Amino acid sequence: MRRSIAVLAGTAALVTVCGCSGQDPDRDGTARATVPSDDGRTASPSAPARTTTDDRPSAPATGAPPPAVLWSRGDKGRDVRELQARLRQIAWLFVGPTGTYGEVTEAAVKGFQGKRGLPVTGRTDSVTWQRLLRMTREPGKWELYPMGGQPAAAPDPRCLSGRVLCIDKTTRTLRWMVDGRTLTTVSVRFGSQYTPTREGVFHVYWKSRDHVSTLYHSPMPYAMFFSGGQAVHYSSDFAARGYAGASHGCVNVRDETAIASLFAQVRNGDKVVVSW
Repeated sequence: MRRSIAVLAGTAALVTVCGCSGQDPDRDGTARATVPSDDGRTASPSAPARTTTDDRPSAPATGAPPPAVLWSRGDKGRDVRELQARLRQIAWLFVGPTGTYGEVTEAAVKGFQGKRGLPVTGRTDSVTWQRLLRMTREPGKWELYPMGGQPAAAPDPRCLSGRVLCIDKTTRTLRWMVDGRTLTTVSVRFGSQYTPTREGVFHVYWKSRDHVSTLYHSPMPYAMFFSGGQAVHYSSDFAARGYAGASHGCVNVRDETAIASLFAQVRNGDKVVVSW
């Protein structure tokens, strides 16, 4: 009997010396594997993180408060334009950007969230935004304003006196100014590199309400001619395609209501300044 007890004691001592801690019985007697933690202690392995369609694991639920909402329906501004431009890059949005967080943008955000296992709210929270940033690149200026709506820069000094159509190629804008005061600002489009819009100081010499180009046979409503065959006029192509296209040298306006109002105000002899 004493020999048996000694054998058992020796066996227990051997197990202790060898450090066999690969199995750790739970309270219910079920053995579970253990792994060393970062500080050298023993811990149970966590469940594998869920993966998303872009092969990046979603953050495990921790009971933390929900992420902050950055933008939601009804918001407006440059940040919303960037959100929309990035959604366009990955084909979740096909219009705009407009700078207004409306129904279409909300639906695009919902689709993006659902595809990646995020809460489908239609609101852009910090987690949704970070995921979108990782999948896209920073949009260029004309990705933000493909259909116009961009802000104008300070007017050329030559525009600060008299009645002037002040046209800026850098910001793609036209200001209607009287005695240094801006009355109207609209987005405009110019000619391509093969048919560039001329720069300089000109004057309106002819107005034609329902003009049709004799060279290209295309309509040029509300045409205000200032240099040869070049005119400021409404363009349905610009209205439809934005900066995806170009004119044959004219200054295109996409806002028909705005140019109709301009046409009624501008007189023959009024100055036209086209500058970079």
